[in-house]
Amino acid sequence: MRIRFWGTRGSIAKPGGSTVRYGGNTSCVEVRSNQGTLVVLDCGTGAHGLGVALEAAGGDAPCDGHILVTHTHWDHIQGFPFFQPLFRENNSWEVWGPLGLGPTLRDTLSGQMQYTYFPVAIDQLKARVQYRDLVEGSFDIDDIRVTTHYLNHPSLTLGYRLEVDGLIVVYATDHEPHISDLAAGGKAPVGSEDERHVRFCENADLLIHDTQYTHAEYLPRVGWGHSTIEYAVDSALAAGVERLALFHHDPLRDDEGVDRLLADARDRVRAAGSRLQVIAATEREELTLDPGTKARTATGTFRAAVLEQPPRAQLRRRRVLIAVEDADVRELLREAAAADDVPVVLARDGKALSRALRDPNAALLLMSRTLSGNDALDVSRALARQPQREAGVATVVVAQPGEVDRADGVEAGVTDWLVAPFTGQYARTRIRAWLLRAACRWERAPTPNDEEHRLDALHALELLDTPPEERFDRYTRIAAALFGVPVALVSLVDRNRQWFKSRQGLEVTETSRDMAFCAHAIMSDELMLVEDALNDGRFADNPLVTERRVRFYAGAPLRLGDGARAGTLCLMDHRPRRLDDNQQALLRDLGNLVERELLGAG
Repeated sequence: MRIRFWGTRGSIAKPGGSTVRYGGNTSCVEVRSNQGTLVVLDCGTGAHGLGVALEAAGGDAPCDGHILVTHTHWDHIQGFPFFQPLFRENNSWEVWGPLGLGPTLRDTLSGQMQYTYFPVAIDQLKARVQYRDLVEGSFDIDDIRVTTHYLNHPSLTLGYRLEVDGLIVVYATDHEPHISDLAAGGKAPVGSEDERHVRFCENADLLIHDTQYTHAEYLPRVGWGHSTIEYAVDSALAAGVERLALFHHDPLRDDEGVDRLLADARDRVRAAGSRLQVIAATEREELTLDPGTKARTATGTFRAAVLEQPPRAQLRRRRVLIAVEDADVRELLREAAAADDVPVVLARDGKALSRALRDPNAALLLMSRTLSGNDALDVSRALARQPQREAGVATVVVAQPGEVDRADGVEAGVTDWLVAPFTGQYARTRIRAWLLRAACRWERAPTPNDEEHRLDALHALELLDTPPEERFDRYTRIAAALFGVPVALVSLVDRNRQWFKSRQGLEVTETSRDMAFCAHAIMSDELMLVEDALNDGRFADNPLVTERRVRFYAGAPLRLGDGARAGTLCLMDHRPRRLDDNQQALLRDLGNLVERELLGAG
C-alpha cells in the first residue's frame, strides 16, 4: 500500500517560507492499494496538486478513483472544484461523505460552486461523478474494506478505516476528545465514546490523526473540534498502533513548531516504554507500507451496511425525547434538535416520559440524571427489559461532571453521556450522530466458500433435530455460570437456520440463519466478539437485538476434523460486555471440548 500526503495543514491554507517543509495546503491524502485502487482522503487545497500529478502521470488513459470526505468544512472541500480529473471525459469518480439531515453531499459541494462564489458550476464537471451519503458502517471499494466512525467535531464528521493488502490505515482528523480532561492524555473510561475511538484505531499500521493543539493551546479552544498531541499519542498507544502521523497542523504553527511537537510526541512514547513510531505528516511525502509477517485483521466492531438511498424522510420522523429538569438546558437541546427539523417531545415528569416512550417513532431519549425522582440509569435498565418497541430507544444521560458514572452506565445499557458544559452546536452534532447510528441495517452473514462441503459434514453428524444430551448441556451450563451470562448455546448452522443442540436461558430451539450471529462467527476460525450489538451495524436492527434484547455476543467456532465449521459455542447477554484475554482463552478451551463431542458423534 502507498500513501502520499498532498495537504497536511488544518483550518486554512498557509503557504509560505515558514511552512515549506511540512506544507501549507489543507487536508488531502492519496492512498493506493497494491491492486491499484485509488482513494483520496479529503479534498482540501492539496487536491489541486494531486489532480495535476494524476493527469500528468496518466496521459490519455482514464483516471478513476474515490474521494472520501470527512466533512464539508471549507478546508476539506476547497480543492474539489480544482481537482483536474473531474473535468475530463471518460473519468469515473465516486464521492463519499457523511449523510446529514438536510442537504445531500452533492448539494453541499455544489454550494461552494454557485455563481456568487465560483465561475464553474458543478454540472459542468465532465467526468462521471456519483455522490454517496454515508452513515457509520462498512462497505467495500474494490479490494479495500472501508469502515466509518463518527468523530467529535462541530459538524458531523466521519473517520475512515481502510483495510487492504493485510494492512490497516486509519484517518481520523477534525476530532476532539469527548471527555475534555483526556486532552491532557490518559486512559479512556470503559464504555465512553473515547474508548470507542480507541477501538476504531485498533491495530492500525498507520494512524493519521488530528494533532492541531497541545494541551495548553486546547484549553481556550474547547469545543472547536480538534485533538491535542497528548490525546493522539495516548489513543495510539492504547490502540496498539504501529505508526502515528501527526496531522492537521495548526496554521499558526511554523515548521520549527511542528519539529517541537514531534519531539514532544516521541518523548511521550519513550516515557511510556513503547515502540510506537511517530512522524509528522509532510506534504508530498510518500509512505510505502508492507505487512511483512504481520497478520492484522479487522476488530469487527464497526461493520455495517451502507445506505445507498438514505431514508431522510424516515429519519425526520424519528422523535427525540427530551426529559431534562433544567429549563435552560432543555431549551438548548430543543433548539439543537429543531435546527435539523427533528421532531421533539418534551417530557417534564415521569408520567409524560412513560407516554412518550410508547411512541413507535421514539428513537432517542435525552434525560437528565434525575427527573422527578427517577434516575436515568434505572430508566435505561427498564427499557432494556422491555421486549417491545421502546427497547430500541437510544438513551443519553445529560449530566453534570460529578454525576457521571460510566461503569454503571455500561451495566445499565446507557448509550452515551452528554456532559455539561456543552454548546448548542455540539449538541446538534451529537444528536445527528445518535439518530443516524439508529439508521444502520442488519446484515445477513455471507456464505462460506466451502458451504456445500460444510453442510455435508454437518449433516453427517446426525445431530440436527435430536433430543438434548448431557454431554453438550454440561458445557453450556458451565459457560453460563463461568461467564455470568443469561444465555449459552451450542448452535449448529444449517442451510436456512441455526439450530440449538444445547441451550441455557433460551426457550426457542432455532432461529432463521438470516438473523443468526453464529452465521457470522463460522466465517472464521477466530473467536467472534460483539461487545455492543446496538453499536454494530451488522446487528443493530436485528430482531434478536430489537426484540430479544441481545447486546453482547461471543462465539467460538466449532470445527470438524476437515476444518469445516459446523457452528459455535456462544454466549449472549442483555447488556454490553467485554471479555479479557483470559476469558477469551477459556471460551476457546470450552469450544475445543465441545468439538471433541461433535467429532465423537459421527
